[in-house]
Amino acid sequence: MERLEFDLLFRWFVGLGIDDAVFDASVFCKNRDRLLTADIAQAFLATLLALAQVKNLLSAEHFSVDGTMLKAYASMKSFRAKDGSDEPPEPGRNGERDFKKEKRSNQTHYCKTDPDARLYRKGKGQESKLAYLGHALMENRNGLAVGGDATLATGTAERDAATALTQELPEGATLGADKNYDAEAFVENLKARKIVPHVAINGSVSKLGKVRKTAVPKDVAVSTGYAISMRCRKRIEEIS
Repeated sequence: MERLEFDLLFRWFVGLGIDDAVFDASVFCKNRDRLLTADIAQAFLATLLALAQVKNLLSAEHFSVDGTMLKAYASMKSFRAKDGSDEPPEPGRNGERDFKKEKRSNQTHYCKTDPDARLYRKGKGQESKLAYLGHALMENRNGLAVGGDATLATGTAERDAATALTQELPEGATLGADKNYDAEAFVENLKARKIVPHVAINGSVSKLGKVRKTAVPKDVAVSTGYAISMRCRKRIEEIS
């Protein structure tokens, strides 16, 4: 909103004249919420995919799914203890606060400025951030997105969203995914719906030195189609 005050290109893009008053920030937020909650984006995507010239580009048998972290518009200083036991930031518009060595989790803390944001990290050794998760479903022929969603950032959100996004997949279809989806409940759900789980094998080693048991059937993992899906699914990174 501040950029609109001085950037003519931004003004042109949203239809504001050089002397027109800039929108109030609250109006922008309401329109954003309306866009997200009214499923306008989903309706637009469904209409686009229904076009004959687009249908000809889509695979009806081979798909991939993936999730990505969406950083929330919130400062880590706003992630406060639910019981109010932590120290507040220093006075001022952007007061400092030292939270190093302070143990924080979604069970004990919450974000005051964005209550739906969750503390999340994409992988081991990576920085935790206040975030949401975005999810995409791609057909493998041309790498086009055929479904998408955004959810709270939880440990099972990627698999839960993938289950929802694949409800319309036909029997016999294949679904490629990375090793985060190699969980027994998710793979068994795909098998029950007769969708072939082309999921990357999670061969991580436990603290006891044991290799994690994969949920992907052995006959699937050694198939030619599985190897092809492993290559094709990487294209979804361009979407997510």
